[in-house]
Amino acid sequence: MRRRVLQVLTLFLFALALALPLSLPGSVESQSATEAPTTDMDAKTDDLFNGFGARGTPVNDCVAEPVPPTARGNGRFEDNKFIFSERETIADGLGPTYNDVGCVECHQSVDVGGFSQTMEFRAGHITNGQFVDAPGGQLIHARGTDSDVVEHISTAETVKAFRVTTSTLGDGFVECISNTTLQNNVAAEPSGQRGTLTTVPVVEANNALRVGRFGWKAQQASLLSFAGDAYLNEMGITNKFDGFGGRSSSDPNAGTSENPASTADGVLNVTFPSPFDPVADPEDDGGDVLAFADFMAATRAPGRQNPLPAAAVRGDSLFNSVGCAVCHTRTFTTAAPGTLINGGAFTVPTALGSKIIHPFSDFALHDIGTGDGIVQNAGQSSANQMRTAPLWGIRGRNRLMHEGLNITIFDSIELHAGQATSARNAFNSLSGGQRSDLIAFVLSL
Repeated sequence: MRRRVLQVLTLFLFALALALPLSLPGSVESQSATEAPTTDMDAKTDDLFNGFGARGTPVNDCVAEPVPPTARGNGRFEDNKFIFSERETIADGLGPTYNDVGCVECHQSVDVGGFSQTMEFRAGHITNGQFVDAPGGQLIHARGTDSDVVEHISTAETVKAFRVTTSTLGDGFVECISNTTLQNNVAAEPSGQRGTLTTVPVVEANNALRVGRFGWKAQQASLLSFAGDAYLNEMGITNKFDGFGGRSSSDPNAGTSENPASTADGVLNVTFPSPFDPVADPEDDGGDVLAFADFMAATRAPGRQNPLPAAAVRGDSLFNSVGCAVCHTRTFTTAAPGTLINGGAFTVPTALGSKIIHPFSDFALHDIGTGDGIVQNAGQSSANQMRTAPLWGIRGRNRLMHEGLNITIFDSIELHAGQATSARNAFNSLSGGQRSDLIAFVLSL
Protein backbone atom coordinates (compact mmCIF):
# COMPACT_ATOMS: atom_id res chain seq x y z
CA MET A 1 0.00 0.00 0.00
CA ARG A 2 2.78 2.42 0.97
CA ARG A 3 4.59 1.62 -2.29
CA ARG A 4 1.45 2.42 -4.31
CA VAL A 5 1.00 5.73 -2.49
CA LEU A 6 4.62 6.65 -3.25
CA GLN A 7 4.11 5.79 -6.92
CA VAL A 8 1.02 7.98 -7.12
CA LEU A 9 2.78 10.83 -5.28
CA THR A 10 5.79 10.57 -7.60
CA LEU A 11 3.57 10.75 -10.67
CA PHE A 12 1.76 13.77 -9.22
CA LEU A 13 5.00 15.63 -8.47
CA PHE A 14 6.35 14.81 -11.94
CA ALA A 15 3.20 16.19 -13.56
CA LEU A 16 3.40 19.30 -11.38
CA ALA A 17 7.02 19.84 -12.39
CA LEU A 18 6.04 19.68 -16.04
CA ALA A 19 3.26 22.20 -15.51
CA LEU A 20 5.25 24.78 -13.53
CA PRO A 21 7.34 26.23 -16.40
CA LEU A 22 4.13 26.89 -18.31
CA SER A 23 2.68 28.98 -15.51
CA LEU A 24 5.65 31.08 -14.48
CA PRO A 25 4.55 34.73 -14.50
CA GLY A 26 7.53 35.90 -16.56
CA SER A 27 7.21 33.48 -19.44
CA VAL A 28 6.28 34.82 -22.88
CA GLU A 29 3.68 32.11 -23.36
CA SER A 30 1.76 33.11 -20.25
CA GLN A 31 1.66 36.84 -20.91
CA SER A 32 -1.77 38.07 -21.95
CA ALA A 33 -2.26 41.31 -23.85
CA THR A 34 -3.59 44.40 -22.08
CA GLU A 35 -4.92 47.71 -23.35
CA ALA A 36 -2.24 50.32 -24.01
CA PRO A 37 -2.41 53.44 -21.83
CA THR A 38 -4.03 56.38 -23.61
CA THR A 39 -3.92 60.15 -23.45
CA ASP A 40 -7.01 62.20 -22.72
CA MET A 41 -6.09 64.55 -25.61
CA ASP A 42 -6.11 67.56 -23.29
CA ALA A 43 -2.88 69.54 -22.96
CA LYS A 44 -3.99 70.98 -19.60
CA THR A 45 -4.20 67.60 -17.92
CA ASP A 46 -2.42 65.15 -20.21
CA ASP A 47 0.02 62.63 -18.86
CA LEU A 48 1.79 61.54 -22.03
CA PHE A 49 4.19 59.06 -20.40
CA ASN A 50 3.46 55.38 -21.11
CA GLY A 51 6.13 53.84 -18.87
CA PHE A 52 8.89 53.23 -21.42
CA GLY A 53 12.15 54.13 -19.66
CA ALA A 54 12.43 56.44 -16.67
CA ARG A 55 10.16 59.46 -16.31
CA GLY A 56 12.61 61.90 -14.71
CA THR A 57 11.54 65.39 -13.69
CA PRO A 58 10.60 68.39 -15.86
CA VAL A 59 13.72 70.16 -17.12
CA ASN A 60 14.65 73.69 -16.08
CA ASP A 61 17.55 74.50 -18.39
CA CYS A 62 18.47 77.49 -16.24
CA VAL A 63 19.46 74.96 -13.58
CA ALA A 64 20.64 71.96 -15.59
CA GLU A 65 20.76 70.98 -19.24
CA PRO A 66 18.75 67.95 -20.40
CA VAL A 67 20.75 64.77 -20.81
CA PRO A 68 20.14 62.86 -24.06
CA PRO A 69 20.13 59.06 -24.05
CA THR A 70 23.15 57.13 -25.28
CA ALA A 71 21.09 54.12 -26.38
CA ARG A 72 17.41 53.36 -26.88
CA GLY A 73 15.58 53.42 -23.57
CA ASN A 74 18.34 54.57 -21.22
CA GLY A 75 17.35 58.24 -21.03
CA ARG A 76 14.59 60.06 -19.17
CA PHE A 77 11.22 60.96 -20.65
CA GLU A 78 11.23 64.56 -19.40
CA ASP A 79 14.73 65.17 -20.81
CA ASN A 80 13.69 63.66 -24.13
CA LYS A 81 10.52 65.76 -24.20
CA PHE A 82 12.56 68.91 -23.60
CA ILE A 83 14.98 68.04 -26.43
CA PHE A 84 12.03 67.23 -28.73
CA SER A 85 10.65 70.71 -27.92
CA GLU A 86 13.90 72.67 -28.38
CA ARG A 87 14.34 75.21 -31.19
CA GLU A 88 17.49 74.63 -33.23
CA THR A 89 19.83 77.42 -34.37
CA ILE A 90 22.51 77.83 -37.03
CA ALA A 91 25.08 77.02 -34.34
CA ASP A 92 23.35 73.65 -33.89
CA GLY A 93 23.60 72.96 -37.62
CA LEU A 94 20.17 74.24 -38.67
CA GLY A 95 19.82 74.66 -42.43
CA PRO A 96 21.05 76.15 -44.59
CA THR A 97 17.65 75.18 -46.01
CA TYR A 98 14.99 73.70 -43.77
CA ASN A 99 11.26 73.49 -43.09
CA ASP A 100 11.13 74.31 -39.38
CA VAL A 101 13.32 74.81 -36.34
CA GLY A 102 12.26 71.96 -34.07
CA CYS A 103 10.27 68.75 -33.80
CA VAL A 104 7.53 70.36 -31.74
CA GLU A 105 6.97 73.02 -34.40
CA CYS A 106 5.50 70.30 -36.61
CA HIS A 107 4.08 68.08 -33.85
CA GLN A 108 2.24 70.01 -31.16
CA SER A 109 -1.56 69.78 -31.31
CA VAL A 110 -3.19 69.09 -28.99
CA ASP A 111 -0.02 68.34 -27.07
CA VAL A 112 3.67 67.81 -27.69
CA GLY A 113 4.06 65.08 -30.31
CA GLY A 114 0.67 65.61 -31.93
CA PHE A 115 -0.53 67.08 -35.23
CA SER A 116 0.08 70.52 -36.73
CA GLN A 117 -0.88 72.69 -39.67
CA THR A 118 2.71 72.66 -40.98
CA MET A 119 3.07 71.53 -44.59
CA GLU A 120 6.00 70.19 -46.58
CA PHE A 121 6.36 70.57 -50.34
CA ARG A 122 7.59 67.90 -52.77
CA ALA A 123 8.12 68.17 -56.52
CA GLY A 124 9.34 66.28 -59.56
CA HIS A 125 8.48 65.50 -63.15
CA ILE A 126 7.61 62.63 -65.46
CA THR A 127 10.22 61.24 -67.87
CA ASN A 128 9.29 58.28 -70.07
CA GLY A 129 6.31 57.59 -67.87
CA GLN A 130 8.40 57.49 -64.69
CA PHE A 131 8.41 59.92 -61.78
CA VAL A 132 11.77 61.68 -61.37
CA ASP A 133 12.76 63.86 -58.40
CA ALA A 134 13.42 67.55 -58.92
CA PRO A 135 17.17 68.18 -59.38
CA GLY A 136 18.77 67.74 -55.98
CA GLY A 137 15.76 66.01 -54.46
CA GLN A 138 11.97 66.02 -54.29
CA LEU A 139 11.70 67.77 -50.90
CA ILE A 140 11.67 71.52 -51.48
CA HIS A 141 12.38 73.39 -48.26
CA ALA A 142 10.29 76.39 -47.27
CA ARG A 143 13.02 78.30 -45.42
CA GLY A 144 16.69 79.18 -45.57
CA THR A 145 19.32 80.78 -43.39
CA ASP A 146 20.25 83.14 -46.26
CA SER A 147 18.15 84.45 -49.13
CA ASP A 148 20.76 83.22 -51.60
CA VAL A 149 20.12 79.58 -50.70
CA VAL A 150 16.31 79.50 -50.57
CA GLU A 151 15.15 76.72 -52.89
CA HIS A 152 13.13 77.27 -56.04
CA ILE A 153 11.82 74.87 -58.66
CA SER A 154 11.62 75.30 -62.42
CA THR A 155 8.60 74.96 -64.67
CA ALA A 156 9.90 71.50 -65.61
CA GLU A 157 8.67 70.17 -62.25
CA THR A 158 5.07 69.38 -63.15
CA VAL A 159 4.33 67.03 -60.24
CA LYS A 160 3.85 69.10 -57.11
CA ALA A 161 2.40 68.03 -53.78
CA PHE A 162 1.89 69.37 -50.28
CA ARG A 163 1.70 67.11 -47.24
CA VAL A 164 0.60 67.94 -43.73
CA THR A 165 2.60 66.62 -40.80
CA THR A 166 1.29 63.63 -38.87
CA SER A 167 0.88 62.92 -35.17
CA THR A 168 3.54 60.82 -33.45
CA LEU A 169 1.54 60.06 -30.29
CA GLY A 170 1.42 56.32 -29.63
CA ASP A 171 4.02 55.55 -32.29
CA GLY A 172 6.09 53.48 -29.87
CA PHE A 173 3.30 50.92 -29.93
CA VAL A 174 3.12 51.06 -33.73
CA GLU A 175 6.86 50.42 -33.90
CA CYS A 176 6.31 47.26 -31.85
CA ILE A 177 3.76 45.68 -34.19
CA SER A 178 5.50 42.72 -35.79
CA ASN A 179 5.98 42.36 -39.53
CA THR A 180 3.95 39.15 -39.45
CA THR A 181 0.99 40.83 -37.75
CA LEU A 182 0.86 43.55 -40.39
CA GLN A 183 1.30 41.05 -43.22
CA ASN A 184 -1.43 38.74 -41.94
CA ASN A 185 -3.82 41.65 -41.55
CA VAL A 186 -3.33 42.85 -45.13
CA ALA A 187 -3.57 39.29 -46.47
CA ALA A 188 -7.03 39.03 -44.91
CA GLU A 189 -8.32 42.15 -46.68
CA PRO A 190 -10.62 41.62 -49.70
CA SER A 191 -8.62 41.52 -52.92
CA GLY A 192 -10.21 44.69 -54.27
CA GLN A 193 -9.27 46.69 -51.18
CA ARG A 194 -6.04 44.92 -50.24
CA GLY A 195 -3.22 47.26 -49.33
CA THR A 196 0.44 47.11 -50.28
CA LEU A 197 2.99 46.96 -47.48
CA THR A 198 6.36 48.58 -48.06
CA THR A 199 9.68 47.04 -47.06
CA VAL A 200 12.24 49.65 -46.09
CA PRO A 201 15.76 49.78 -44.59
CA VAL A 202 16.33 50.24 -40.87
CA VAL A 203 19.33 52.56 -40.64
CA GLU A 204 20.45 51.51 -37.16
CA ALA A 205 20.47 47.83 -38.21
CA ASN A 206 22.82 48.23 -41.19
CA ASN A 207 19.80 48.77 -43.44
CA ALA A 208 18.12 45.47 -42.59
CA LEU A 209 14.67 45.43 -44.18
CA ARG A 210 11.43 45.78 -42.22
CA VAL A 211 7.80 46.54 -43.02
CA GLY A 212 7.32 50.33 -43.23
CA ARG A 213 4.68 52.06 -41.10
CA PHE A 214 5.64 55.72 -40.55
CA GLY A 215 5.14 58.60 -42.99
CA TRP A 216 2.58 59.24 -45.73
CA LYS A 217 4.27 56.66 -47.95
CA ALA A 218 5.08 54.25 -45.07
CA GLN A 219 8.69 55.08 -45.86
CA GLN A 220 10.13 54.39 -42.39
CA ALA A 221 9.96 51.30 -40.19
CA SER A 222 11.68 52.40 -36.96
CA LEU A 223 11.41 55.52 -34.85
CA LEU A 224 15.18 56.02 -34.87
CA SER A 225 15.30 55.94 -38.68
CA PHE A 226 12.22 58.18 -38.81
CA ALA A 227 13.76 60.73 -36.43
CA GLY A 228 17.17 60.71 -38.13
CA ASP A 229 15.57 61.26 -41.52
CA ALA A 230 13.42 64.13 -40.23
CA TYR A 231 16.33 65.85 -38.47
CA LEU A 232 18.21 65.87 -41.76
CA ASN A 233 15.41 66.57 -44.20
CA GLU A 234 13.19 68.89 -42.16
CA MET A 235 15.87 70.82 -40.25
CA GLY A 236 19.01 70.22 -42.31
CA ILE A 237 20.91 68.68 -39.40
CA THR A 238 23.18 65.81 -40.40
CA ASN A 239 23.36 62.94 -37.93
CA LYS A 240 24.54 59.35 -37.63
CA PHE A 241 21.02 58.01 -38.23
CA ASP A 242 20.17 60.11 -41.29
CA GLY A 243 20.77 57.35 -43.82
CA PHE A 244 23.88 58.98 -45.24
CA GLY A 245 26.30 58.39 -42.40
CA GLY A 246 26.00 61.94 -41.12
CA ARG A 247 27.23 63.43 -44.39
CA SER A 248 25.60 65.04 -47.39
CA SER A 249 23.61 62.77 -49.66
CA SER A 250 24.74 64.67 -52.75
CA ASP A 251 28.47 64.69 -51.98
CA PRO A 252 30.01 61.76 -50.04
CA ASN A 253 32.76 64.04 -48.71
CA ALA A 254 30.67 67.10 -47.95
CA GLY A 255 31.31 68.77 -44.63
CA THR A 256 34.11 66.40 -43.70
CA SER A 257 37.80 67.16 -43.24
CA GLU A 258 38.35 65.80 -46.77
CA ASN A 259 36.22 68.57 -48.24
CA PRO A 260 35.73 71.41 -45.75
CA ALA A 261 34.95 73.97 -48.44
CA SER A 262 31.42 72.80 -49.19
CA THR A 263 28.51 70.97 -47.72
CA ALA A 264 24.99 70.04 -48.75
CA ASP A 265 22.78 68.87 -45.95
CA GLY A 266 20.10 66.44 -46.92
CA VAL A 267 18.28 66.09 -50.19
CA LEU A 268 18.65 69.62 -51.47
CA ASN A 269 18.75 71.50 -54.77
CA VAL A 270 22.18 73.09 -54.44
CA THR A 271 25.57 72.44 -52.84
CA PHE A 272 26.42 75.15 -50.37
CA PRO A 273 29.76 76.83 -49.69
CA SER A 274 30.75 76.58 -46.05
CA PRO A 275 29.76 80.18 -45.07
CA PHE A 276 26.13 79.07 -45.37
CA ASP A 277 26.69 75.89 -43.36
CA PRO A 278 29.63 76.34 -40.99
CA VAL A 279 29.03 73.38 -38.64
CA ALA A 280 31.08 70.25 -39.35
CA ASP A 281 29.27 67.01 -40.12
CA PRO A 282 27.76 65.12 -38.46
CA GLU A 283 26.05 68.06 -36.81
CA ASP A 284 24.44 65.73 -34.26
CA ASP A 285 26.31 62.73 -32.87
CA GLY A 286 23.06 60.83 -32.45
CA GLY A 287 22.05 61.98 -28.97
CA ASP A 288 19.28 64.28 -30.15
CA VAL A 289 17.90 61.66 -32.53
CA LEU A 290 17.85 59.06 -29.75
CA ALA A 291 15.96 61.56 -27.59
CA PHE A 292 13.41 62.22 -30.35
CA ALA A 293 12.86 58.51 -30.94
CA ASP A 294 12.53 57.66 -27.27
CA PHE A 295 10.16 60.55 -26.59
CA MET A 296 7.86 59.32 -29.35
CA ALA A 297 8.19 55.74 -28.12
CA ALA A 298 7.22 56.78 -24.59
CA THR A 299 4.00 58.60 -25.48
CA ARG A 300 0.59 57.16 -24.78
CA ALA A 301 -1.78 56.27 -27.57
CA PRO A 302 -4.48 58.83 -28.46
CA GLY A 303 -7.57 58.10 -26.37
CA ARG A 304 -11.28 58.23 -27.24
CA GLN A 305 -13.62 61.09 -26.46
CA ASN A 306 -14.98 60.72 -22.93
CA PRO A 307 -17.87 60.55 -22.38
CA LEU A 308 -18.84 59.23 -25.79
CA PRO A 309 -21.76 61.06 -27.44
CA ALA A 310 -24.78 58.86 -28.11
CA ALA A 311 -24.38 59.46 -31.85
CA ALA A 312 -20.81 58.11 -31.72
CA VAL A 313 -22.01 54.96 -29.97
CA ARG A 314 -24.64 54.45 -32.67
CA GLY A 315 -22.09 55.06 -35.42
CA ASP A 316 -19.62 52.47 -34.13
CA SER A 317 -21.13 49.48 -35.94
CA LEU A 318 -21.73 51.52 -39.10
CA PHE A 319 -17.97 52.08 -39.41
CA ASN A 320 -17.62 48.35 -39.91
CA SER A 321 -20.72 47.70 -41.98
CA VAL A 322 -19.93 50.23 -44.71
CA GLY A 323 -16.37 48.92 -45.04
CA CYS A 324 -14.28 51.69 -43.44
CA ALA A 325 -12.61 49.17 -41.13
CA VAL A 326 -11.22 47.16 -44.05
CA CYS A 327 -8.35 49.63 -44.41
CA HIS A 328 -8.75 51.60 -41.19
CA THR A 329 -8.00 48.51 -39.09
CA ARG A 330 -9.34 49.06 -35.60
CA THR A 331 -7.08 46.94 -33.45
CA PHE A 332 -3.60 45.46 -33.30
CA THR A 333 -1.66 43.72 -30.55
CA THR A 334 2.03 44.54 -30.27
CA ALA A 335 4.75 41.91 -30.11
CA ALA A 336 5.54 40.34 -26.74
CA PRO A 337 8.15 41.90 -24.44
CA GLY A 338 11.60 40.60 -25.27
CA THR A 339 10.91 40.28 -29.00
CA LEU A 340 13.72 41.55 -31.22
CA ILE A 341 12.52 44.02 -33.87
CA ASN A 342 14.07 46.61 -36.19
CA GLY A 343 16.51 44.13 -37.65
CA GLY A 344 17.61 43.08 -34.16
CA ALA A 345 18.45 46.65 -33.11
CA PHE A 346 15.62 47.04 -30.57
CA THR A 347 14.05 44.74 -28.00
CA VAL A 348 10.36 45.27 -27.28
CA PRO A 349 10.16 46.56 -23.67
CA THR A 350 7.51 45.61 -21.14
CA ALA A 351 5.84 49.02 -21.43
CA LEU A 352 5.21 48.52 -25.15
CA GLY A 353 4.91 44.76 -25.49
CA SER A 354 1.68 42.73 -25.63
CA LYS A 355 -0.38 45.92 -25.75
CA ILE A 356 -3.72 46.26 -27.51
CA ILE A 357 -3.94 49.45 -29.57
CA HIS A 358 -6.62 50.99 -31.79
CA PRO A 359 -4.89 53.04 -34.51
CA PHE A 360 -7.59 52.62 -37.19
CA SER A 361 -5.00 52.01 -39.92
CA ASP A 362 -3.50 48.99 -41.67
CA PHE A 363 -0.28 51.00 -42.30
CA ALA A 364 -0.40 49.87 -45.92
CA LEU A 365 -0.46 51.85 -49.16
CA HIS A 366 -3.74 52.16 -51.07
CA ASP A 367 -4.88 53.94 -54.21
CA ILE A 368 -8.10 55.74 -53.30
CA GLY A 369 -7.84 58.37 -56.02
CA THR A 370 -6.16 61.00 -53.84
CA GLY A 371 -2.50 60.08 -54.37
CA ASP A 372 0.09 62.82 -54.79
CA GLY A 373 2.09 61.30 -57.67
CA ILE A 374 5.30 61.28 -55.63
CA VAL A 375 7.49 58.16 -55.53
CA GLN A 376 9.69 57.56 -52.50
CA ASN A 377 10.99 54.07 -51.77
CA ALA A 378 8.17 51.77 -52.86
CA GLY A 379 8.68 51.89 -56.63
CA GLN A 380 6.87 53.64 -59.46
CA SER A 381 3.64 51.75 -58.81
CA SER A 382 3.31 53.62 -55.51
CA ALA A 383 3.11 57.09 -57.09
CA ASN A 384 -0.63 57.42 -56.48
CA GLN A 385 -0.79 55.30 -53.35
CA MET A 386 -0.81 56.72 -49.82
CA ARG A 387 -0.57 55.07 -46.43
CA THR A 388 -3.92 54.62 -44.70
CA ALA A 389 -4.07 57.55 -42.30
CA PRO A 390 -4.38 56.36 -38.68
CA LEU A 391 -7.62 57.86 -37.37
CA TRP A 392 -6.78 57.73 -33.66
CA GLY A 393 -6.67 61.31 -32.39
CA ILE A 394 -8.36 62.71 -35.52
CA ARG A 395 -10.74 64.80 -33.44
CA GLY A 396 -7.67 66.91 -32.60
CA ARG A 397 -7.17 68.11 -36.17
CA ASN A 398 -9.27 69.99 -38.72
CA ARG A 399 -7.01 69.78 -41.78
CA LEU A 400 -7.72 66.46 -43.41
CA MET A 401 -6.25 64.10 -46.01
CA HIS A 402 -2.54 64.17 -46.81
CA GLU A 403 -2.78 67.70 -48.25
CA GLY A 404 -4.20 69.11 -45.03
CA LEU A 405 -7.42 70.30 -46.67
CA ASN A 406 -9.84 72.53 -44.76
CA ILE A 407 -12.77 70.21 -45.34
CA THR A 408 -15.26 68.23 -43.27
CA ILE A 409 -15.21 64.53 -42.45
CA PHE A 410 -18.14 64.18 -44.88
CA ASP A 411 -16.11 65.86 -47.63
CA SER A 412 -13.11 63.64 -46.99
CA ILE A 413 -15.25 60.50 -47.26
CA GLU A 414 -16.64 61.76 -50.57
CA LEU A 415 -13.06 62.11 -51.89
CA HIS A 416 -12.52 58.37 -51.43
CA ALA A 417 -12.48 56.56 -54.79
CA GLY A 418 -10.43 53.76 -56.32
CA GLN A 419 -10.02 50.99 -53.75
CA ALA A 420 -12.37 52.88 -51.40
CA THR A 421 -15.24 53.32 -53.89
CA SER A 422 -17.38 50.57 -52.39
CA ALA A 423 -17.03 52.00 -48.88
CA ARG A 424 -17.91 55.49 -50.09
CA ASN A 425 -20.96 54.18 -51.95
CA ALA A 426 -22.08 52.22 -48.89
CA PHE A 427 -21.73 55.38 -46.79
CA ASN A 428 -23.82 57.34 -49.29
CA SER A 429 -26.53 54.67 -49.15
CA LEU A 430 -27.07 55.29 -45.44
CA SER A 431 -29.82 57.55 -44.19
CA GLY A 432 -28.90 61.10 -43.27
CA GLY A 433 -29.08 60.23 -39.58
CA GLN A 434 -26.85 57.21 -40.00
CA ARG A 435 -24.25 59.24 -41.89
CA SER A 436 -24.25 61.78 -39.07
CA ASP A 437 -23.79 58.98 -36.53
CA LEU A 438 -20.84 57.50 -38.44
CA ILE A 439 -19.20 60.93 -38.68
CA ALA A 440 -19.77 61.41 -34.93
CA PHE A 441 -18.01 58.09 -34.36
CA VAL A 442 -14.99 59.20 -36.41
CA LEU A 443 -14.87 62.49 -34.51
CA SER A 444 -14.83 60.57 -31.22
CA LEU A 445 -11.49 58.94 -32.10
